[in-house]
Amino acid sequence: MKKIDLVIIGGGPAGLSAAKMAAESGLSSLIIERNFKIGGQLVKQTHMFFGSEKQYAKTRGIDIAKILVNDVLKYSDMIEIMTGTTVVGLYKDKVVTLLKDEKYIKVKTKAIIIATGASEKVLAFEKNDLPGIYGAGAVQTLMNVHGVLPGHNVVMVGSGNIGLIVSYQLIQAGVNVLCVLEASSEIGGYKVHASKLKRLGVDIKTSHSIKKAIGKDYLERIIIGKLDDKWEFIEGSEEELIVDALCISVGLSPLSNLLSMIGTEMKYVSYLGGLVPLIDENYETSIENVFVAGDVCGVEEASSAIVEGYLTGLVVAKKLGYIHPNYDKLYLDFKAQLHNLRSGPFGEKLRRGLEEIMR
Repeated sequence: MKKIDLVIIGGGPAGLSAAKMAAESGLSSLIIERNFKIGGQLVKQTHMFFGSEKQYAKTRGIDIAKILVNDVLKYSDMIEIMTGTTVVGLYKDKVVTLLKDEKYIKVKTKAIIIATGASEKVLAFEKNDLPGIYGAGAVQTLMNVHGVLPGHNVVMVGSGNIGLIVSYQLIQAGVNVLCVLEASSEIGGYKVHASKLKRLGVDIKTSHSIKKAIGKDYLERIIIGKLDDKWEFIEGSEEELIVDALCISVGLSPLSNLLSMIGTEMKYVSYLGGLVPLIDENYETSIENVFVAGDVCGVEEASSAIVEGYLTGLVVAKKLGYIHPNYDKLYLDFKAQLHNLRSGPFGEKLRRGLEEIMR
C-alpha cells in the first residue's frame, strides 16, 4: 500500500493551488487527476478573468492554467502527480482506492482535499440526445483545445456567464450564433458579456426555451417557445429554427459523489448548485482531515477555486504539523480575497448558500 501525508483529488485550479501551498509549508502531497493532463477547466478557457491581480485578472484561463501547473512542477520533489487515474473508493480510515492502467492501487493518507469540481447540468426536451447537441464545456473543448467547430448555425440555451462567453467565442471562430435563449425573465450573466453579443447583433431571448429538437441521424432544426410566469410554454409562441448545433449552458452541479461515499454530512443547496458538504470556516467537512475546495462545495468562478485551494493547502499543512512561515498573514489574506470575490449583488445567493452549509 502506498503511503503519503496528503492526497488531493482533482488537478484543476483548486487542487493545484492547494498542492503548491502545502509544498510551501513543507508538506508532500499526491495529486490524482482522472484526465490525462492537469489544469482542469482552465485549459480550454480563452477569455480573460475578472477579480484582482492576485487572482490573475486580465489573464486568459489557458495562461492561468500554465502558471498553476508550473507552480506545482517547481515542487516536483514534494508533489507527485497521477494523471489518467480514477478514484473508485474513498473510506473513513483515509484509504483511497485508485484505478490506473487497469490496475488497482491503494493509498493510505493522513488528510484528503477533495477538489473534483462540477459537471454540466442537462436539460430535458424531446430528442435531446441527437448528435449536434452539446454542453458548453464540450463546445469549449472542441474549439479551444482541438480546433474543431461544433457547427455553423448555433443556438445557445442559457445566458449565464458561461453561455454568454462561449457564444462570443463561437462568433470569434466564425460560427453564426442565431440567438441565446434564457428561461428567466432576466439575463443571468454579467452585462459586459451580454453587451458584446448585442453589439454583434445576437438576440438574447428572455423567457424563452427549447421545446424539441428535430432530426433523424443528427440535429437539423429546433422548436423554441416563449414561457409564462409559471415556466410553461405559451401556446402559439413556437418558432422553428434551422441549426446544425445546439449548445446547452444551464448551470453546473458539484461533483460530490466521493463525499457521499466517505459519509460526510451533505445538504442540497440550490444556491450552490446542488448537493454539497457541510463545512467549517476552513473547508473541513464533518469527517476530520477531509477538506474540500472549489466547485465541489459550491459552484463559483475559477478565481474563488484558486483561493480556496491556497487556503485549504495552508490549513491542512498546519493541522499535520507543517506551519507556513507566513501562515497568519496568508490566512487573513485568503479570507479577505474570498470575501471580496463574493461581495456585491452577484454574490448574494452564493453568500446565502454558504451560510446554509457552515458547521
